[in-house]
This record gives sequence, C-alpha cells and structure tokens, in this order.
Amino acid sequence: MPHGSTLRLFFFPDFARMYHMLTFDEFKNVDLRLGLIKEAVRVEGSEKLLKLMVDLGEKDAADLPVLRQIVSGIAKSYTPEDLVGRQVVIVANLEPRKLMGLESNGMLLAAHDEEGNPVIISPIKEGKTGSKIT
Repeated sequence: MPHGSTLRLFFFPDFARMYHMLTFDEFKNVDLRLGLIKEAVRVEGSEKLLKLMVDLGEKDAADLPVLRQIVSGIAKSYTPEDLVGRQVVIVANLEPRKLMGLESNGMLLAAHDEEGNPVIISPIKEGKTGSKIT
C-alpha cells in the first residue's frame, strides 16, 4: 500500500444476501489440488477451449503418473505454450462434464481481469504437485 494511504474496511451485515453461503462441512468437500500442466492443445472447432493434461500426483497400479484431462475456456488469453510446466489450482472432485465432445475431469480455477479475460490462479512459489490446498 502506498505511503500515506488508508485502508477502508466495509461491513456487510448479511453476506448471505450477496453470496450463496456454504457451511464449513460443505466447503471441506471441495477438493482443491495443486496440478502441473504437462500437455496443452487447442480444441479443434473452438476459439475458447484448451485441452489440458494435468498431473495431480495420482498414480496407477504400476505406480506410474496418471494425467487428468481438463478442458478449460482460457484459449483467448493463454496459448498452450504459456501453460506447459505451469502449476495451477484444480477442483479435483468435480463430476466429469463433456465440452465439445471431450470429457473434462476437473476444473482449472481462474479469476478475471478488468476486461473479463481469465487470469489463472497459480502459486507464488512451486509446491508439491498433487498437494491438497487448505
């Protein structure tokens, strides 16, 4: 914060009117994980979608990494080359959903800038791939 500026706190007495409120137990059911994007390609026929292959630290019976396919609407703001090797926050326990015929097995979290473009949520420093975000 710049020198001499003041921080103003605003009190909203009824958050329930502003947001859909979750109980703490409901929030505990959301499984947020730190994922590592291993592959990224544009989805043919879509201007918005990228198909991501994400490592969430999961292993198969032979102890080999299992990559999750996640389809995300970030292609207008990010190229596949921007994303490979980047750690991101993933909702790991979301029900699968088909987008343009591709099954998405999770959701990449993003905010939006002033123009409405997606801004990916990433850690400031690298963490352990697959770690639970608490």
